[in-house]
Amino acid sequence: MCAYRIAVMKGDGIGPEVVPVALSAVERAADVYGFSVEFRELAAGDSALAEVGQALPDETVEGIRSSDAALKGPVGETAKDVIVRLRQMFDLYANLRPAKVYPGVRPLVDGVDMLIVRENTEDLYKGYEFELPGAAVALKVVTERASRRIAEYAFREAERRRRHVTIVHKSNVMQKTDGLFSRVAREVASSHPGVSYREMYVDAAAMAIVRDPLSFDVLLTMNVYGDILSDEAAQVVGGLGMAPSANIGDSMALFEPVHGSAPDIAGRGLANPYATVLSASMMLDWLSRSKGDRRLAQASRLIESAVVEALRRGIATPDLGGKYKTWEVGKKLEAVIVELGGQRRSRSGPQAPPGGEVGPQEAGGGGPPEDQIPEGGAGQDKVEAGRGERGARQA
Repeated sequence: MCAYRIAVMKGDGIGPEVVPVALSAVERAADVYGFSVEFRELAAGDSALAEVGQALPDETVEGIRSSDAALKGPVGETAKDVIVRLRQMFDLYANLRPAKVYPGVRPLVDGVDMLIVRENTEDLYKGYEFELPGAAVALKVVTERASRRIAEYAFREAERRRRHVTIVHKSNVMQKTDGLFSRVAREVASSHPGVSYREMYVDAAAMAIVRDPLSFDVLLTMNVYGDILSDEAAQVVGGLGMAPSANIGDSMALFEPVHGSAPDIAGRGLANPYATVLSASMMLDWLSRSKGDRRLAQASRLIESAVVEALRRGIATPDLGGKYKTWEVGKKLEAVIVELGGQRRSRSGPQAPPGGEVGPQEAGGGGPPEDQIPEGGAGQDKVEAGRGERGARQA
Protein backbone atom coordinates (compact mmCIF):
# COMPACT_ATOMS: atom_id res chain seq x y z
CA MET A 1 0.00 0.00 0.00
CA CYS A 2 1.43 3.36 -1.00
CA ALA A 3 1.72 5.75 1.95
CA TYR A 4 0.86 9.43 1.81
CA ARG A 5 4.06 11.36 2.51
CA ILE A 6 3.71 14.15 5.09
CA ALA A 7 6.55 16.59 5.73
CA VAL A 8 6.56 17.45 9.44
CA MET A 9 8.25 20.47 11.04
CA LYS A 10 7.73 20.42 14.80
CA GLY A 11 9.09 23.95 15.17
CA ASP A 12 10.00 25.67 18.42
CA GLY A 13 8.64 26.18 21.93
CA ILE A 14 5.45 24.18 22.34
CA GLY A 15 5.67 22.83 18.77
CA PRO A 16 7.37 19.55 19.80
CA GLU A 17 4.55 19.02 22.31
CA VAL A 18 1.49 19.74 20.14
CA VAL A 19 2.62 18.32 16.79
CA PRO A 20 3.01 14.70 18.03
CA VAL A 21 -0.60 14.82 19.29
CA ALA A 22 -1.76 15.73 15.78
CA LEU A 23 0.39 13.02 14.20
CA SER A 24 -1.05 10.38 16.52
CA ALA A 25 -4.57 11.53 15.67
CA VAL A 26 -3.82 11.14 11.95
CA GLU A 27 -2.37 7.66 12.53
CA ARG A 28 -5.44 6.48 14.46
CA ALA A 29 -7.80 7.84 11.80
CA ALA A 30 -5.68 6.20 9.09
CA ASP A 31 -5.97 2.89 10.93
CA VAL A 32 -9.76 3.22 10.97
CA TYR A 33 -10.07 3.92 7.24
CA GLY A 34 -7.27 1.75 5.95
CA PHE A 35 -4.67 4.07 4.47
CA SER A 36 -1.02 4.67 5.34
CA VAL A 37 0.91 7.80 6.16
CA GLU A 38 4.65 8.36 6.21
CA PHE A 39 5.85 11.22 8.38
CA ARG A 40 9.12 12.86 7.35
CA GLU A 41 10.52 14.98 10.15
CA LEU A 42 12.31 18.10 8.90
CA ALA A 43 14.09 20.95 10.69
CA ALA A 44 12.80 24.54 10.65
CA GLY A 45 12.74 27.55 12.95
CA ASP A 46 14.93 28.93 15.70
CA SER A 47 16.28 25.49 16.61
CA ALA A 48 17.31 24.82 13.02
CA LEU A 49 19.03 28.21 12.84
CA ALA A 50 20.99 27.40 16.00
CA GLU A 51 21.91 23.89 14.85
CA VAL A 52 22.68 24.27 11.14
CA GLY A 53 22.81 28.03 10.61
CA GLN A 54 19.58 28.19 8.55
CA ALA A 55 16.04 28.66 9.80
CA LEU A 56 14.83 26.90 6.65
CA PRO A 57 17.53 24.46 5.53
CA ASP A 58 17.75 23.40 1.89
CA GLU A 59 17.08 19.80 2.94
CA THR A 60 13.79 20.89 4.46
CA VAL A 61 12.69 22.66 1.29
CA GLU A 62 13.49 19.58 -0.79
CA GLY A 63 11.74 17.33 1.73
CA ILE A 64 8.58 19.42 1.43
CA ARG A 65 8.84 19.45 -2.34
CA SER A 66 8.88 15.64 -2.47
CA SER A 67 5.96 15.23 -0.03
CA ASP A 68 2.21 15.17 -0.57
CA ALA A 69 1.53 17.80 2.11
CA ALA A 70 3.22 19.47 5.06
CA LEU A 71 2.30 19.97 8.72
CA LYS A 72 4.20 22.65 10.62
CA GLY A 73 4.27 23.53 14.28
CA PRO A 74 4.82 27.11 15.48
CA VAL A 75 8.25 28.67 15.13
CA GLY A 76 9.74 31.52 17.13
CA GLU A 77 11.68 34.58 16.07
CA THR A 78 12.45 33.14 12.63
CA ALA A 79 8.78 32.90 11.55
CA LYS A 80 9.33 35.33 8.68
CA ASP A 81 12.25 33.28 7.39
CA VAL A 82 10.20 30.08 7.52
CA ILE A 83 6.50 30.45 6.87
CA VAL A 84 6.52 33.67 4.82
CA ARG A 85 9.30 32.27 2.67
CA LEU A 86 7.53 28.92 2.22
CA ARG A 87 4.30 30.63 1.20
CA GLN A 88 6.07 32.52 -1.55
CA MET A 89 8.45 29.71 -2.54
CA PHE A 90 5.61 27.20 -3.09
CA ASP A 91 3.07 29.85 -4.14
CA LEU A 92 0.71 28.92 -1.31
CA TYR A 93 -1.65 31.71 -2.21
CA ALA A 94 -4.77 30.74 -0.22
CA ASN A 95 -4.60 31.05 3.55
CA LEU A 96 -7.71 29.48 5.12
CA ARG A 97 -8.39 30.38 8.75
CA PRO A 98 -11.67 28.99 10.12
CA ALA A 99 -13.16 30.45 13.29
CA LYS A 100 -15.70 28.05 14.76
CA VAL A 101 -17.21 27.55 18.20
CA TYR A 102 -16.55 24.12 19.73
CA PRO A 103 -18.14 22.56 22.84
CA GLY A 104 -16.53 23.35 26.17
CA VAL A 105 -14.94 26.55 24.87
CA ARG A 106 -15.98 29.94 26.19
CA PRO A 107 -16.79 32.07 23.12
CA LEU A 108 -18.02 35.64 23.04
CA VAL A 109 -20.97 34.47 20.91
CA ASP A 110 -22.28 30.92 20.49
CA GLY A 111 -22.82 29.37 17.07
CA VAL A 112 -20.12 31.25 15.14
CA ASP A 113 -18.73 29.40 12.10
CA MET A 114 -16.83 31.60 9.67
CA LEU A 115 -13.96 31.05 7.26
CA ILE A 116 -11.40 33.73 6.49
CA VAL A 117 -9.87 33.30 3.02
CA ARG A 118 -6.75 35.45 2.93
CA GLU A 119 -4.53 36.24 -0.05
CA ASN A 120 -1.21 34.87 1.11
CA THR A 121 1.58 36.02 -1.24
CA GLU A 122 1.32 39.78 -1.83
CA ASP A 123 0.42 43.05 -0.11
CA LEU A 124 2.83 44.59 2.41
CA TYR A 125 3.99 41.10 3.39
CA LYS A 126 5.81 40.88 0.08
CA GLY A 127 8.60 42.45 2.10
CA TYR A 128 9.61 45.25 -0.25
CA GLU A 129 10.90 47.78 2.27
CA PHE A 130 13.67 50.36 2.16
CA GLU A 131 14.90 53.35 4.10
CA LEU A 132 15.40 56.97 3.16
CA PRO A 133 16.95 59.68 5.30
CA GLY A 134 14.50 60.10 8.15
CA ALA A 135 11.92 57.76 6.64
CA ALA A 136 11.06 54.15 5.81
CA VAL A 137 8.92 52.92 2.91
CA ALA A 138 7.03 49.66 2.37
CA LEU A 139 5.51 48.81 -0.99
CA LYS A 140 2.01 47.35 -1.11
CA VAL A 141 1.88 45.01 -4.10
CA VAL A 142 -1.54 43.90 -5.37
CA THR A 143 -1.94 42.19 -8.75
CA GLU A 144 -5.01 41.27 -10.75
CA ARG A 145 -3.83 37.66 -11.10
CA ALA A 146 -3.44 37.08 -7.37
CA SER A 147 -6.67 38.93 -6.57
CA ARG A 148 -8.64 36.88 -9.07
CA ARG A 149 -7.42 33.49 -7.99
CA ILE A 150 -8.01 34.14 -4.27
CA ALA A 151 -11.48 35.50 -5.04
CA GLU A 152 -12.25 32.37 -7.04
CA TYR A 153 -11.05 30.25 -4.15
CA ALA A 154 -13.24 32.12 -1.68
CA PHE A 155 -16.38 31.83 -3.80
CA ARG A 156 -15.77 28.12 -4.36
CA GLU A 157 -15.40 27.64 -0.61
CA ALA A 158 -18.66 29.53 -0.10
CA GLU A 159 -20.38 27.09 -2.47
CA ARG A 160 -19.35 24.30 -0.05
CA ARG A 161 -20.70 26.25 2.92
CA ARG A 162 -23.59 28.72 3.38
CA ARG A 163 -23.11 30.56 0.06
CA HIS A 164 -22.23 34.03 1.25
CA VAL A 165 -18.99 36.04 0.89
CA THR A 166 -17.97 39.29 2.58
CA ILE A 167 -15.34 41.10 0.50
CA VAL A 168 -13.10 43.08 2.86
CA HIS A 169 -10.95 46.00 1.70
CA LYS A 170 -10.30 49.72 2.23
CA SER A 171 -10.76 51.08 -1.28
CA ASN A 172 -12.11 54.41 -0.06
CA VAL A 173 -8.55 55.23 1.07
CA MET A 174 -6.30 52.80 -0.84
CA GLN A 175 -8.00 53.53 -4.13
CA LYS A 176 -5.47 51.89 -6.47
CA THR A 177 -4.44 48.74 -4.59
CA ASP A 178 -7.60 47.93 -2.65
CA GLY A 179 -9.59 49.34 -5.55
CA LEU A 180 -8.10 46.73 -7.87
CA PHE A 181 -8.75 43.94 -5.36
CA SER A 182 -12.39 44.93 -4.84
CA ARG A 183 -13.06 45.38 -8.56
CA VAL A 184 -11.68 41.93 -9.40
CA ALA A 185 -13.61 40.36 -6.51
CA ARG A 186 -16.86 41.81 -7.86
CA GLU A 187 -16.05 40.43 -11.31
CA VAL A 188 -15.52 36.99 -9.82
CA ALA A 189 -18.76 37.30 -7.85
CA SER A 190 -20.67 37.81 -11.10
CA SER A 191 -19.57 34.35 -12.25
CA HIS A 192 -20.96 32.71 -9.08
CA PRO A 193 -24.65 33.69 -9.16
CA GLY A 194 -25.53 31.13 -6.51
CA VAL A 195 -23.39 32.93 -3.92
CA SER A 196 -24.53 36.22 -2.38
CA TYR A 197 -21.95 38.79 -1.37
CA ARG A 198 -21.44 42.12 0.31
CA GLU A 199 -18.49 44.48 0.58
CA MET A 200 -17.18 45.87 3.85
CA TYR A 201 -14.37 48.22 4.76
CA VAL A 202 -11.80 46.54 6.97
CA ASP A 203 -12.45 48.77 9.98
CA ALA A 204 -16.18 48.06 9.76
CA ALA A 205 -15.42 44.34 9.38
CA ALA A 206 -13.30 44.42 12.53
CA MET A 207 -16.23 45.90 14.43
CA ALA A 208 -18.81 43.53 12.89
CA ILE A 209 -16.80 40.41 13.79
CA VAL A 210 -17.37 41.34 17.43
CA ARG A 211 -20.82 42.92 17.12
CA ASP A 212 -22.46 40.46 14.72
CA PRO A 213 -20.19 37.47 14.04
CA LEU A 214 -23.11 35.24 13.06
CA SER A 215 -23.60 37.33 9.92
CA PHE A 216 -20.34 36.02 8.41
CA ASP A 217 -19.84 32.91 6.34
CA VAL A 218 -16.72 33.40 4.17
CA LEU A 219 -14.57 36.52 4.43
CA LEU A 220 -12.39 37.31 1.43
CA THR A 221 -9.46 39.50 2.45
CA MET A 222 -6.10 40.84 1.43
CA ASN A 223 -2.97 39.62 3.18
CA VAL A 224 -2.45 42.05 6.06
CA TYR A 225 -6.15 42.51 6.79
CA GLY A 226 -6.66 38.75 6.93
CA ASP A 227 -3.79 38.30 9.33
CA ILE A 228 -5.33 40.78 11.77
CA LEU A 229 -9.00 39.84 11.38
CA SER A 230 -8.29 36.13 11.82
CA ASP A 231 -6.76 36.73 15.26
CA GLU A 232 -9.80 38.75 16.24
CA ALA A 233 -12.16 36.06 14.96
CA ALA A 234 -10.21 33.41 16.88
CA GLN A 235 -10.70 35.33 20.09
CA VAL A 236 -14.43 35.64 19.41
CA VAL A 237 -14.75 31.84 19.27
CA GLY A 238 -12.54 31.14 22.27
CA GLY A 239 -8.88 31.88 21.54
CA LEU A 240 -5.94 30.95 19.37
CA GLY A 241 -5.74 27.51 20.98
CA MET A 242 -8.66 26.48 18.76
CA ALA A 243 -7.45 28.23 15.57
CA PRO A 244 -6.17 25.98 12.76
CA SER A 245 -5.04 27.14 9.34
CA ALA A 246 -4.10 26.02 5.85
CA ASN A 247 -1.73 27.50 3.27
CA ILE A 248 -2.82 26.13 -0.10
CA GLY A 249 -1.39 26.34 -3.60
CA ASP A 250 -2.22 24.58 -6.84
CA SER A 251 -0.08 21.52 -6.11
CA MET A 252 1.15 21.80 -2.51
CA ALA A 253 -0.32 22.76 0.85
CA LEU A 254 1.06 23.40 4.31
CA PHE A 255 -1.00 23.29 7.50
CA GLU A 256 -0.26 24.91 10.85
CA PRO A 257 -1.87 26.31 13.98
CA VAL A 258 -2.30 30.09 14.02
CA HIS A 259 -0.79 30.41 17.50
CA GLY A 260 2.92 30.89 18.08
CA SER A 261 5.65 28.98 19.88
CA ALA A 262 4.69 30.20 23.42
CA PRO A 263 8.17 29.87 24.96
CA ASP A 264 6.80 30.88 28.38
CA ILE A 265 4.87 27.61 28.74
CA ALA A 266 7.06 25.30 26.62
CA GLY A 267 7.91 21.98 28.26
CA ARG A 268 5.28 22.31 30.98
CA GLY A 269 2.49 20.29 29.37
CA LEU A 270 0.14 23.28 29.31
CA ALA A 271 -0.09 23.76 25.54
CA ASN A 272 -3.48 23.24 23.89
CA PRO A 273 -2.94 20.80 20.99
CA TYR A 274 -6.38 21.15 19.39
CA ALA A 275 -5.43 23.89 16.89
CA THR A 276 -2.70 21.63 15.52
CA VAL A 277 -5.00 18.60 15.51
CA LEU A 278 -7.65 20.56 13.59
CA SER A 279 -4.95 21.73 11.17
CA ALA A 280 -4.13 18.07 10.54
CA SER A 281 -7.84 17.43 9.93
CA MET A 282 -7.82 20.21 7.32
CA MET A 283 -4.75 18.60 5.78
CA LEU A 284 -6.55 15.29 5.29
CA ASP A 285 -9.55 17.06 3.76
CA TRP A 286 -7.28 18.85 1.26
CA LEU A 287 -5.41 15.63 0.46
CA SER A 288 -8.72 13.88 -0.15
CA ARG A 289 -9.66 16.40 -2.82
CA SER A 290 -6.13 16.56 -4.19
CA LYS A 291 -5.70 12.79 -4.46
CA GLY A 292 -9.31 11.77 -5.06
CA ASP A 293 -9.31 9.43 -2.04
CA ARG A 294 -12.53 9.67 -0.05
CA ARG A 295 -11.03 7.75 2.88
CA LEU A 296 -8.99 10.84 3.71
CA ALA A 297 -12.12 13.00 3.87
CA GLN A 298 -13.73 10.44 6.17
CA ALA A 299 -10.63 10.51 8.37
CA SER A 300 -10.73 14.30 8.43
CA ARG A 301 -14.34 14.30 9.62
CA LEU A 302 -13.56 11.60 12.19
CA ILE A 303 -10.78 13.68 13.73
CA GLU A 304 -12.95 16.79 14.00
CA SER A 305 -15.82 14.73 15.44
CA ALA A 306 -13.41 13.27 17.98
CA VAL A 307 -12.26 16.75 18.99
CA VAL A 308 -15.91 17.77 19.50
CA GLU A 309 -16.61 14.66 21.59
CA ALA A 310 -13.40 15.01 23.61
CA LEU A 311 -14.28 18.60 24.47
CA ARG A 312 -17.80 17.55 25.48
CA ARG A 313 -16.18 15.08 27.89
CA GLY A 314 -13.99 17.80 29.38
CA ILE A 315 -10.77 16.55 27.83
CA ALA A 316 -8.91 19.84 27.66
CA THR A 317 -5.86 21.77 28.80
CA PRO A 318 -6.04 24.52 31.47
CA ASP A 319 -6.56 27.36 28.95
CA LEU A 320 -9.97 25.83 28.21
CA GLY A 321 -10.73 25.16 31.86
CA GLY A 322 -9.51 21.57 31.72
CA LYS A 323 -7.15 19.66 34.00
CA TYR A 324 -5.15 17.62 31.52
CA LYS A 325 -1.59 17.94 30.26
CA THR A 326 -0.91 18.20 26.54
CA TRP A 327 0.10 14.55 26.16
CA GLU A 328 -2.85 13.39 28.28
CA VAL A 329 -5.23 15.17 25.92
CA GLY A 330 -3.44 13.41 23.07
CA LYS A 331 -3.83 9.94 24.55
CA LYS A 332 -7.47 10.46 25.43
CA LEU A 333 -8.18 11.91 21.99
CA GLU A 334 -6.67 8.82 20.37
CA ALA A 335 -9.05 6.67 22.39
CA VAL A 336 -12.03 8.76 21.28
CA ILE A 337 -10.95 8.46 17.64
CA VAL A 338 -10.74 4.67 17.96
CA GLU A 339 -14.11 4.58 19.73
CA LEU A 340 -15.92 6.75 17.20
CA GLY A 341 -14.14 5.05 14.32
CA GLY A 342 -15.36 1.66 15.48
CA GLN A 343 -18.92 2.94 15.71
CA ARG A 344 -18.79 4.40 12.21
CA ARG A 345 -17.37 1.24 10.67
CA SER A 346 -19.98 -0.92 12.35
CA ARG A 347 -22.75 1.31 10.95
CA SER A 348 -21.36 1.64 7.43
CA GLY A 349 -20.10 -1.88 6.83
CA PRO A 350 -17.16 -2.54 4.48
CA GLN A 351 -15.20 0.56 3.48
CA ALA A 352 -15.39 1.86 -0.07
CA PRO A 353 -12.24 1.46 -2.16
CA PRO A 354 -10.00 4.50 -2.57
CA GLY A 355 -10.54 6.90 -5.44
CA GLY A 356 -13.65 8.35 -6.94
CA GLU A 357 -15.01 11.83 -6.67
CA VAL A 358 -15.00 13.38 -3.23
CA GLY A 359 -18.28 15.15 -2.54
CA PRO A 360 -18.45 18.62 -1.06
CA GLN A 361 -19.30 19.19 2.56
CA GLU A 362 -22.97 19.68 3.24
CA ALA A 363 -23.85 23.34 2.89
CA GLY A 364 -25.88 25.25 5.42
CA GLY A 365 -28.42 27.98 4.85
CA GLY A 366 -27.82 31.09 2.78
CA GLY A 367 -25.82 34.02 4.11
CA PRO A 368 -26.99 37.56 4.70
CA PRO A 369 -28.37 39.31 1.63
CA GLU A 370 -26.74 42.70 2.17
CA ASP A 371 -24.66 44.00 -0.70
CA GLN A 372 -23.44 47.30 0.61
CA ILE A 373 -20.40 48.90 2.23
CA PRO A 374 -21.20 49.96 5.79
CA GLU A 375 -19.90 53.34 6.76
CA GLY A 376 -17.39 53.88 9.53
CA GLY A 377 -16.47 51.25 12.06
CA ALA A 378 -13.48 50.97 14.31
CA GLY A 379 -10.91 48.21 14.49
CA GLN A 380 -10.50 46.12 17.61
CA ASP A 381 -7.25 46.02 19.53
CA LYS A 382 -5.36 42.83 18.81
CA VAL A 383 -5.99 40.21 21.48
CA GLU A 384 -3.40 37.53 22.11
CA ALA A 385 -4.10 34.24 23.83
CA GLY A 386 -2.08 34.73 27.01
CA ARG A 387 0.92 33.03 25.48
CA GLY A 388 3.60 35.60 26.23
CA GLU A 389 4.89 38.39 24.05
CA ARG A 390 7.60 36.50 22.22
CA GLY A 391 6.35 33.82 19.87
CA ALA A 392 2.73 34.70 20.54
CA ARG A 393 1.45 33.79 17.08
CA GLN A 394 2.32 33.13 13.47
CA ALA A 395 2.24 35.69 10.66
